[in-house]
Amino acid sequence: MRADASAPRNLEVGLRAALAVAVPLFTLFALGRLDLTAYATFGAFTALYGRNEPYRLRIRTLTVAAIALLLSIAAGTGLAVLGEPLPLVALALVIVVGGGTLFVTVFQMMPPQALFFVFALLVCAAVPTPAAEALPRLGIAAAAAAFAWLLTMSGWAIRRIPGIERGVLARWRLVTELRRRPALDIAALRDPRVWLTVGQNVLGVVIAGGIALLFGFGHAYWAVVSVVAVIPPARAAHSISRSLHRIVGTIVGVAVTAVLLVWSPPAFAVICIIVICQFFAEILVARHYGAALVFITPLALSVSHLASPTPLPVLVVDRVLETVLGAAVGILLVLLARLVERRRGLPA
Repeated sequence: MRADASAPRNLEVGLRAALAVAVPLFTLFALGRLDLTAYATFGAFTALYGRNEPYRLRIRTLTVAAIALLLSIAAGTGLAVLGEPLPLVALALVIVVGGGTLFVTVFQMMPPQALFFVFALLVCAAVPTPAAEALPRLGIAAAAAAFAWLLTMSGWAIRRIPGIERGVLARWRLVTELRRRPALDIAALRDPRVWLTVGQNVLGVVIAGGIALLFGFGHAYWAVVSVVAVIPPARAAHSISRSLHRIVGTIVGVAVTAVLLVWSPPAFAVICIIVICQFFAEILVARHYGAALVFITPLALSVSHLASPTPLPVLVVDRVLETVLGAAVGILLVLLARLVERRRGLPA
C-alpha cells in the first residue's frame, strides 16, 4: 500500500540522500577505515528526514532526527564497550523502540517509524568497541550527521539563485515541491491508538529478539528490525495487506542482497551498492514502504557486511530465518491490534 500517494516524483530527495552517504563512505574507503562504515552510515541517515518540507520546518525535523540517531548510536556504542550485556541491550531496545515510536509520531516525521533508530542501536551494540574508540566513532557519526544536515538544507541557498528553480531544476525534475508541513502533535501522547502501536513494537521486539536468541540465530537484531518494519505506523490502519507488502519487500530485499554479494565484490563496489540503495529507498519510502524495503534491506545488510564481514550463506540464511520470524510476530501483533481496536471502538 502506498504510504503517501501524493508524494512528488523527483530526484532531489534521492540524490541528496545518496550523496549524504557516499561522501563519508568513500572518505573512509580512501582512509582505509571501513570498520567505521556503520557509524558514518547511521549519521548520514539524517538526510532521510525532512523531505519536501519548507526549510523553516525542515531545520527542526533534521535537528531532532540527527539528535535521535546520535543518541541511538551512542547508546549502542556504549553497550558495545560494556560487552553487549543482554539485560542492558534489552532495556535500551525497549526505550528506543517505544520512545522512538512516540518521537516520530509527535514530530510527524517521515519515515514514520523507529526503524532506523533501532537499527543504529543494535548494529553499533554488536560491533566490538574498545573504550578508547567510543568517542572517535561517535565523532564520525556526528560529522556524517552534520554533513547530511547541511546537504539537506542546501536547497535553501540553491533556490535563491535567480531562475534556477523554474529553469534547470524543473527541466531535469530535480526540484521538490515543499508542500509537506508537519506540525508538533503533542496530542499524540494522549491518543490510545499511538500507545497501542508503542505496545505492539515493544512487545514485538522482545518476543522476536527472545526467540531469535533462544534458537541461536546469528545476530538477533534482524528479527527485531523486521518486526518494526512490519508493524504499521501509529494511527495507520492495521492492515494485513500492508504488513504482507512489507514482509514481501523485506524477503525480496534479502534475495537481492544475495545476488549482489554472491560474487564477493570489493569494498568499493559494496559502497556503490549502498549509495544506489539509499537513493532508491529515499525515492520510494514516502510512496510505498514495501517497495522501499527492497532497497532498505540490501542497504542495511551491505552496511553490516562492510562493518563486520560474514560468509554470504550464513548472512542470507540467518537473515531469511530472522525476517520470517520477525514478520510472523509482526503479523500476529497486527491481528491482535485489530481485535483491540474493534473491542475498544477505536477508529481504524
